[in-house]
Amino acid sequence: MDEYDPQPTRRTLSPVARLLIWIPALAVAFYLGVTWRTGNAGQRGAAAPRATSDGVLQDSELATIALFRDASPSVVFITTLSRQRIPFSRQTAEVPSGSGSGFIWDGQGHIVTNYHVIATASAARVTLADQSEWDAKVVGWAEEKDLAVLEIDAPAELLQPIPVGGSKGLQVGQMVLAIGNPFGLDHTLTTGVISALGREILSLDRKPIRDVIQTDAAINPGNSGGPLLDSSGRLIGVNTQIFSPSGASAGIGFAIPVDTVNWVVPDLIQYGEIRRPALGISGFSVTYLPRGAKERLRAVLVQEIIPGLGAAEARLRAQGAMRGDQIGDLIVGIAGEKVENMDDLMLALEKYRDGDTVTVTVLRDDKPAEVPVRLSMNAPRRR
Repeated sequence: MDEYDPQPTRRTLSPVARLLIWIPALAVAFYLGVTWRTGNAGQRGAAAPRATSDGVLQDSELATIALFRDASPSVVFITTLSRQRIPFSRQTAEVPSGSGSGFIWDGQGHIVTNYHVIATASAARVTLADQSEWDAKVVGWAEEKDLAVLEIDAPAELLQPIPVGGSKGLQVGQMVLAIGNPFGLDHTLTTGVISALGREILSLDRKPIRDVIQTDAAINPGNSGGPLLDSSGRLIGVNTQIFSPSGASAGIGFAIPVDTVNWVVPDLIQYGEIRRPALGISGFSVTYLPRGAKERLRAVLVQEIIPGLGAAEARLRAQGAMRGDQIGDLIVGIAGEKVENMDDLMLALEKYRDGDTVTVTVLRDDKPAEVPVRLSMNAPRRR
């Protein structure tokens, strides 16, 4: 008689059966893992980097690279020359004396730079992006705006004018890029942001330049005259000065706004100088204490009236026409804008055109009066 075994008989799977079960399980696990990783990457919002032969670049880097590639052909290197005597000889020669930057304004070969770049030079030479060199002549300059225009006789296919933007809508914090030749290094790019607007700096002749852009993009010697660009590659300013005790970039640079450049440069090309509207007077800055007043005021005293111009037609009073204790009219405002000196007067008139009529606020016999005056252009300077 057989004995009863209470333990059931154990059945084991064959190797083939085990393999058929594990292969689908592994496939499902791999699919779920890939799906989870891709979903998390999308939730993090990370921009997918683009692989290149040189590495991985983000979209913002690619945009900056493209901007520099497109804008740099418009930027030039300027070498200034001065005439010096050859030792032990009566002859002189032109030798390099300085350098700066500039940019191509139009297809006629006009180059915009700072006045202080070429102020003491006897000649200048322009190097284009293809490394070709061209002798340059000075077409015009505005010392009070620190701007100058050169001209080279280069073929049109080598001239790529810079795209021009505006400076009225600029915002503190927006990205800017500076291209130039600092320390003579060819086509250097620095980036930063607009750190302040509405600054005021002084030109070489100690005249105020207003509404200047302040940036922390590195600007060094040799950057002067180069373009300050927005993130679209458009000109928004001309790099002109740095604030630094050491003479190198300390994170505070200044650029002349492009809205100023846009009206100055055409005048320099056509006339060789700025042609600003004038009242038709000569005058000077004074400090005056009106009768009965406790505080002195600053104003422009009308010294002379030029016959046939707006001030004469409006019957402004000049100091030369004083009678007794009367003096000439004291100009204290232009169209509601305060005038305290000749610089204020000139800057106020720059906003108008030949033939415009402005309201001039004067103090006459210690009493305020408003006089409409027709503006006319000053005479162009001989080249």
